Amino acid sequence: MTQTSWLDPYAEIVLASNNKGKIAEFSQIFEQLNLPIQMIPQGQLHIEDAIEDGLSFIENAILKARHAAKHSGKPAIADDSGLCVPALAGAPGIYSARYAGEHGNDIANNQKLIQTLEPLRQNNLPITGMFVCVLAFVAHAEDPLPKIFQGTWQGEILPEARGEHGFGYDPLFWLPELGKSSAELEKSEKNKISHRGQAMQAFVASLTTA
Repeated sequence: MTQTSWLDPYAEIVLASNNKGKIAEFSQIFEQLNLPIQMIPQGQLHIEDAIEDGLSFIENAILKARHAAKHSGKPAIADDSGLCVPALAGAPGIYSARYAGEHGNDIANNQKLIQTLEPLRQNNLPITGMFVCVLAFVAHAEDPLPKIFQGTWQGEILPEARGEHGFGYDPLFWLPELGKSSAELEKSEKNKISHRGQAMQAFVASLTTA
C-alpha cells in the first residue's frame, strides 16, 4: 500500500492497552494489513492503564490514547470496546471488562451475564447483542482533533459458553449466519468481520482518503 496520507509522518504508534488479548489481535491485524508502522504496546514503555471514567466508548478511547501519548511522547491509538445487550439497556457496555467487579476477569464476567439474562429468556427466543469497538488516534497528548473509527458486530448471546479461542465475551457471542460462536472462529476469520476488525479497516481506509 502506498501511503499519501495523514499517517505518513509516523513510524511508530503506541497501542494504549495492556490487555494481552487485544494486543494479540491488534498485532495480527497490523500484520494482515501490511501497515508500514511499528506498533508498540504501552506496557513495553512501562505505561500503566489510564483511568477510564468517561461515559461512552468514544470518551474512554480518547482518554486512553491521550494517556499513552502523554507518557510516551509518541502518537497513540486506543481501543475501547465492549458488549451491548439491548435487553439490559445496553449493559454491560463500557463496563464490559469489569462487569462482575474485577477488571479483566473473563470467567466471572461471562457467568454474570449468563445469570443476568437467564430470567429474560423466553420460549427459546434469541437475545441479541452487539460488540462495539471505537478506535481513537491522537498525534500527541493534546491533539485537538482525534481521529475516530468505529465498528459494530451483531450477534446473539448464548446461555452457555462455546469455543476455546478469543477472549472476553467471545464464548457467549453467537453468529447465526456462521453457526459458530466468536470463540470458535480462527483468529484470521474473526479479524475480518469483528467489531475491532471493522474499526481497523476504517482506520486503514482513511489512509488512502485523507
